[in-house]
Amino acid sequence: MTTPPHPAPTTPTASAASAKARPGELRARIAGILAASTGAQFTVTELANLLGHSGGAVGNACETLVARGEADRIGTQPRKYRATAATAAAARRAVTRQPGPGNPPPAASPSAPGTSSSLPAPTVGGAAVSQPGGKPAPITRPNGQRYHPRALAQLPDVEALRRLRAASVPVLLYGPPGTGKTSLIEAAFDDLITVAGDGDTTVGDLVGEYTQDEHGGYEFVYGPVVTAMQEGRALLLDDATLISPKVLAALYPAMDGRRQIQVKAHKGETITAADGFYVIAGHNPGVHGAVLTEALASRFSVQIQVGSDYDLAAALKINRTAVRVARHLATSQQAGEVGWAPQLRELIAFQKIADVLGTETAFANLVGIAPLEDRDTVAEIVTKATGRPVTALALGRQL
Repeated sequence: MTTPPHPAPTTPTASAASAKARPGELRARIAGILAASTGAQFTVTELANLLGHSGGAVGNACETLVARGEADRIGTQPRKYRATAATAAAARRAVTRQPGPGNPPPAASPSAPGTSSSLPAPTVGGAAVSQPGGKPAPITRPNGQRYHPRALAQLPDVEALRRLRAASVPVLLYGPPGTGKTSLIEAAFDDLITVAGDGDTTVGDLVGEYTQDEHGGYEFVYGPVVTAMQEGRALLLDDATLISPKVLAALYPAMDGRRQIQVKAHKGETITAADGFYVIAGHNPGVHGAVLTEALASRFSVQIQVGSDYDLAAALKINRTAVRVARHLATSQQAGEVGWAPQLRELIAFQKIADVLGTETAFANLVGIAPLEDRDTVAEIVTKATGRPVTALALGRQL
């Protein structure tokens, strides 16, 4: 498909754009280009050249626009983006206010897990669980690891999700891989059934299919969706946006007021959800193949962005310099200067590597796992933080 010639962008010039941007400014600039060229499609490289930013930062901003419904992604190789009806508003939106006369700084938001004694304690089976001082106690997940609650709507996040479930309000959690989306959901719901979505997931994988039994015959085995509906359990669609929209469409009747699905493969049987049935999903914007369609997004009344809790990383005794580097990169990512930052998962892995092979090796690996387009920037930041040159982990000469 050919696109019309791109008119001159109405956003700041490349030299202005390359200056340090405030959080959200890059998205607004991209939205300005898309809105000024209705119908045109832009690759990440084209947008990066127009704006003077790294491809990683531009790609990350584009995926955020897509997740918000403020841009459409067309194709995957290469990815192209075009305007939607909401793009022009995104370009005009004031993304950050600078404190000043008549413009006071925003009220402080709740910080790291349990830092405010006014936060209600989470509940398990209706009983409050808290530590001395009113802090929410860590919750043990099925794998034995402990989850430390974070603040959400003036509540511990696990309690907020439980209240949304009680009110039958479906939730979509979105953010980079490794930020704790799945951990939060596992901590919130002890009756959880999880579906790990990918591009090969079929309707049969979700609803059920015929399977050969021990006698050589065939029997119909219900899938996780039907099981969750029949037993009134919580259902996590992990990486839901990697599942084909055609496959997900089979679940939509169960997620709306009908609360039913038809199992066509099993005599057209109709399954009605029992009380307690609840669907929650995870989405990783920017991951190859992850597409948040309008039909799917509209099923989730609450959409929550999840980022890494670097205060928790420090509390877990992860190397302070590594946490400082991660914070720096996260700030640069938010400002549109880089497209990647280590999340809590990467920091936990960093400490394990440091304990086994040493801190120097762990930093080299941290540089090596950064996307290629951001690796030089990450190496530069790590080098400054450690005071010595750091390059991607690689084999040396023969011993």
